[in-house]
Amino acid sequence: MHTFEKLSTLFAERFNQRHFPETPTNLYDAGEYFLNLQAKRIRPVLCLMGNELFGDIRPDVYHVASAIELFHNFTLIHDDIMDKAPLRRGQQTVHERFGSSTALLAGDVMLVAAYDHLNKIDPHFKFAVLDLFNKTAREVCEGQQLDMDFEKQPIVQMDAYIRMITLKTSVLLASSLQLGAILGGAGLGNQEHIYEFGKCLGIAFQVQDDYLDAFGDPTKFGKQVGGDILSDKKTFLLIKALEAAKGKDKEALEKLLKENSPRKVEEMVSIFRSLQVDKWAFGLKKQYMGEALRHLEEIAVLSSRKKPLEELAEFLVQRDY
Repeated sequence: MHTFEKLSTLFAERFNQRHFPETPTNLYDAGEYFLNLQAKRIRPVLCLMGNELFGDIRPDVYHVASAIELFHNFTLIHDDIMDKAPLRRGQQTVHERFGSSTALLAGDVMLVAAYDHLNKIDPHFKFAVLDLFNKTAREVCEGQQLDMDFEKQPIVQMDAYIRMITLKTSVLLASSLQLGAILGGAGLGNQEHIYEFGKCLGIAFQVQDDYLDAFGDPTKFGKQVGGDILSDKKTFLLIKALEAAKGKDKEALEKLLKENSPRKVEEMVSIFRSLQVDKWAFGLKKQYMGEALRHLEEIAVLSSRKKPLEELAEFLVQRDY
């Protein structure tokens, strides 16, 4: 069994190459620019880990992992345009550097490149892989739309937000693992458990991401800290704060959501701390982490084979960037 770090290296050896033609220069340089930004590449490596949990790594898994990484980057380029985000991974976003129109096209050709990789896998696996990949792609788009819809709604219920996060973030983590498991020859029962492990881990991952947006170190986080607050985005923290706030805290929250105070981030974070939303988020993260590990335990393989996934799960929900 390989560690996450070793599998990251193996994936990078195959993925770190030019993915697009030389011309049109503006279009393809934008795509290469984004792919060359420092990235954690969690999802493609999860695909490799899902394969290796059940057997030796198949060559085809590198094509599926590459497709996952290209699809993920396609969504990030488009998300950054929609969010008007200035930074991604500590660098200029594609639309800031190359313009929104080129960024849209760069994302589009990235998605086409993903399907080029899927077209190269063994036909025996192709139907199952494409079925899950396409289902996941639709769900990620649905999650993004819900996220944008929530920005226009004054109140979002916690269960609705969790459903949105499940679609926007968790299903891609879950599917990355299951796609690898399909190539590893896993049975349907084991596939379901590894998917649920990834889904619960994805929610815990998002709780940590929401937490870092408000409380993270900007030199480590790689994105604009407080970006969600500035855009009035509904997050675990804000939804819980709106549920818990009373009196002056409630008035202050509502005022901050209506106005663009120059100290908006600082004041919102202060209210979060006052309401102990940061501590609540820690408990919620722990709850979903526990559910994830219970599903991992149910997978019918030797416990020693699960160790790399356990270690990665712990890292993802404790990371500070």
